Amino acid sequence: MTSKQILAAFAIAAVAIFPTVAVAMDYVVGDEGGWNLNGNYTAWAEGKQFRIGDTLVFNYTPGAHNVFKVSGPDFKACRVPTTGAVYSTGNDKIPLTNAGRMWFLCGKGNGKHCLQGMKLVITVDPNVNVAPSPASPSPPPPSSSATRIRVCGYQALPMMMRMILVLVATAVVIVV
Repeated sequence: MTSKQILAAFAIAAVAIFPTVAVAMDYVVGDEGGWNLNGNYTAWAEGKQFRIGDTLVFNYTPGAHNVFKVSGPDFKACRVPTTGAVYSTGNDKIPLTNAGRMWFLCGKGNGKHCLQGMKLVITVDPNVNVAPSPASPSPPPPSSSATRIRVCGYQALPMMMRMILVLVATAVVIVV
């Protein structure tokens, strides 16, 4: 085996053993339409894989709507809780910190908005963990549901190393 072949084999092996980097996503609920009475949030959530470390972003006109995180029975009944946190800024960011089902609803009109479809249920995948990103000022909302990817500094290093090793391995194979 020549030294070039050994280098190529080493580069390919190194790429294979580096861990896969998971990235956190910001999901804008309802995409461009945001959180409003015209949304179909069951359809919006379908096909998305929510993970620990991701963030739900609820965009709406302040005063017109709000967001409550509720229990399953409260969700089913569109019951607005009398205690607990209400999100009402119009640009609410809710981090997904635990695996399992999560329920959200709009509490305006004492549950009438919920009855008209302003409710969302998601399932957070228990198998994929992502380290949280450092806090930073929020940019304007993205144009689709998951366009901004956050990668922590220590997570970026293995990704960059994999890319470099793939390039080196490709160059060595081409030369050989």
